[in-house]
Amino acid sequence: MRYLLIILLLAFPAVADDFPGIEKLMTPEEFKAAGLDKLSPGERQALDTWLVKFTATEAPGLLQTNENVQQVQDAHVITANVKQPFDGWDGSTLFYLDNGQVWRQRLAGRVVYNGEDTAVEIKKNFLGFYKLHHLASGRSVGVTRVK
Repeated sequence: MRYLLIILLLAFPAVADDFPGIEKLMTPEEFKAAGLDKLSPGERQALDTWLVKFTATEAPGLLQTNENVQQVQDAHVITANVKQPFDGWDGSTLFYLDNGQVWRQRLAGRVVYNGEDTAVEIKKNFLGFYKLHHLASGRSVGVTRVK
């Protein structure tokens, strides 16, 4: 258990650096409706810090055990097909989906795919980042929506 805590503490600064902040995770309407627009910059920073800690330590367990959290997560899945030609990704790939959306590869990595099945699922994680999962290959990559 102590080793897990050390790993989490070492990983926390990297996660915190990538965290976009609660204001960017919410729509302006959600942010205002929650009363967060009334917080000082210091209070928002404290909330962001708490949210990152909660996400790293408690939230993964809720995904497995809390039915309400699972229902919300399942409702935010985008299912589509990548338009051909699709042969994987290489670090700066744009994914053109058959639903009209365009997503850009956000994380480094390369996957070569030679099959015909282009079905993907895109899910948003607790930190507000999206991950594209290619169903046929079982491989995933971080993405950002362009269109």
